[in-house]
Amino acid sequence: MRFIQAIIIFSCLLMIFSCQKEKQQAEAWDSTVFYFDWQAMTATLMQRINMEHGEKVLLVSSPGRFDAMMPFLKEWIEEAKGQYLGTISVDSTQWPEEWKTEFTRSADGKSLDALSEQFKVVDLAIMLPGASTTHRPYAAMQKVLRSGYGRTIHFHWAGAYTLEGSPLEITEDIDQQYQTAILTTDYKKLSGLHHLFEVEARKQGIHVTTPLGTDIRFTLGDRPVTKQDGDASKARTANARNLIDREIELPAGAIRVAPIEESVEGKIAFPDSEWNGQKVKGLVLTFKAGKIIAMNASAGLNAVKEELKAAGPSGYSFREFALGFNPSLTIPEIGPRWIPYYGYGAGVVRLSLGDNTELGGKVSGGYVRWNFFTDASVTLGDRLLVKDGKMLQ
Repeated sequence: MRFIQAIIIFSCLLMIFSCQKEKQQAEAWDSTVFYFDWQAMTATLMQRINMEHGEKVLLVSSPGRFDAMMPFLKEWIEEAKGQYLGTISVDSTQWPEEWKTEFTRSADGKSLDALSEQFKVVDLAIMLPGASTTHRPYAAMQKVLRSGYGRTIHFHWAGAYTLEGSPLEITEDIDQQYQTAILTTDYKKLSGLHHLFEVEARKQGIHVTTPLGTDIRFTLGDRPVTKQDGDASKARTANARNLIDREIELPAGAIRVAPIEESVEGKIAFPDSEWNGQKVKGLVLTFKAGKIIAMNASAGLNAVKEELKAAGPSGYSFREFALGFNPSLTIPEIGPRWIPYYGYGAGVVRLSLGDNTELGGKVSGGYVRWNFFTDASVTLGDRLLVKDGKMLQ
């Protein structure tokens, strides 16, 4: 009897183990289970870089979730006959030994000016998650770019916002949408759309409206239109006209331009938003020749005035028009609605305030405020390009 009971128990355990194994295998093959495809993303980055023989490449990152991508990048850079200079950690207290090279060790502890002098030999820097303008290596590379040399890829894996414009923590859903955008974007088509937009916008000017009452117009003149179409080649940046022409974003998608300041006329009606740490409702800013001449709000107007006063003259200036074109970065229709990657999704508009020197504009001062509009309509002359936040074919 005990022998039979043992056989039954063993059979049951075997069935349980088998079911668990089948479940694990099913999950492993289930396309709905998200995983990072480091190799595929590295391959896409290398395609967008189109590396030339001997180019010197530096990686800038913060130790964390994307460490697994580093060996792939190093391998592919070297296979493409580039020179891998190493990886700099933006946090000197956390710097994996395997990231270090003679080049990066010699950079440790240097001042901003000394670091930018060292980085003059860098042809391409890839800014990986965790790197930002607040970090010395990032700022040093920007000094090099401003001097008219080199280029960077911004692979930030950040820039997710609520519809009200508040930043979001990166979740698995955001990871999945960003990776899908990297791997599935039709870069050739995106580039073509950007080109057509520039041609029409230069001839016709731009008119933006929203259901809340935004009604603003401006012209581009000969201002550079930065096309974030994912082309990170050296040949493309040879024609760079401003800082952000040398900073290539992946995921890709938006055009960005600082209009002729004196041409900006009309008003911007804001959705509920936060200014100077406070909620503001019903805000309307009126512009003449690119400057705010009136402001009204149903609640929180003092918070707006305090933020702009602290910003100085740049706070009262129109900065930038940006329009997203990437269908892989549109606002999700199912589940929580949020703005992917800095508004690079098709139909998302940014009407920003502040310093626009990095775009080739005349407003300096350092203050920058991005304002997202997800229900805007954009017209170029008589042609309606975006209607209520939806890109028209």
